[in-house]
Amino acid sequence: MTLARQEPTSGPQLPEVQQLPAQTLQQALAPAMSRHPDASREALLSGVLVGFALKRGKRRTIGFSVGPEGLSVSAPKWVPLAEIDRSVQEKSSWILKKLQEARERHSRMESARVDWQDGATVPFMGGELMLLLDPRQQRSAMAEQLTTQPSQDGEPPDGAVQRRVLHLGVAHNASATQIRDAAQAWLMRHAKQLFEERLNHYAPQLGVSWQRLSLSSAGTRWGSASADGSIRLNWRLIHFKLSVIDYVVVHELSHLRVMDHSPRFWDTVRTIVPDYAELRGQLKDELVPKW
Repeated sequence: MTLARQEPTSGPQLPEVQQLPAQTLQQALAPAMSRHPDASREALLSGVLVGFALKRGKRRTIGFSVGPEGLSVSAPKWVPLAEIDRSVQEKSSWILKKLQEARERHSRMESARVDWQDGATVPFMGGELMLLLDPRQQRSAMAEQLTTQPSQDGEPPDGAVQRRVLHLGVAHNASATQIRDAAQAWLMRHAKQLFEERLNHYAPQLGVSWQRLSLSSAGTRWGSASADGSIRLNWRLIHFKLSVIDYVVVHELSHLRVMDHSPRFWDTVRTIVPDYAELRGQLKDELVPKW
C-alpha cells in the first residue's frame, strides 16, 4: 500500500473562521420586535418594540387582547392617545407574557402541521392514525377502511391501543389536497357517528332529549346547544381522547337543562363528569393539526 506523503507544517493549524453575514450597527442595536399586521402605533416595552392595532369604539374602558397576530388595543373614542400609550406601558408585563405564550403556541402549532402524503399521521382519539394510500379501495363500496397493526415490539400490553391505519381510496400520485380532503371526509363521518352514540348514551342520564346534531369547523368553539334541542359539535374533537369528547358532549347536553354557565350548570356537568375541570384544561392545552 502506498501512503500519500504529507508536507511538514511550520506550526499548529488555526481553525477555519466562519464568515458571518455583515450586520449594520442599527440592526445590532435594534430591539426585539412584535408587530401586528394592522399596527398603527408602537410602544417600547422592556426592550421589545411592540406594534399594536388600535381600534376605537363605543366602550367605557381600554381593553387589551393578544392573539396569533399580536397585540390589539380597543379604546373609547374620547380617550387621548397619550392615555392609551400610558395604559400600554402599565400593562407591559402582561402584554409581553401573552406575546411570548402566543409565539410558543404558534411554534407548537407549526410543528403539529401534517405533511399530507402516504404514511402521514394525524391525531385520532388520543392516539395516532396513519394514512395509507390504497387505490384498491376505490373499487370497493367504502372508499376508506380502518385497520389496526400490532406495535413493532409485538402485541401491545392489555389495554393498549394498536396502531390504527386508515386506507384511503386515492391514487399513489394524489396531491396533498386530495389526500387531506379524503382524510377529512372520513374523520367527519366517523366523528358524527361517534358523537351521536355519545349523545344517546348521556342524554338519558341528564334527563334531556336532543333533536338534531350538526358538525362545525369553528376555529375556537368546540360546541354549542340551542333551547330547541339542536347540538353543534366541532368535528375536530375526533383528535382528542374519548374522555375529552365525552366532557364536551355532556357540557352541551347540560345546556339543555341550564342555558348559562352558572354554578348550577357546572353542578349539572359534575354529576356526570366529576373531573370536568381537568378535561377542560386538556381541551385548551392540546394542539390539533391545522387543516
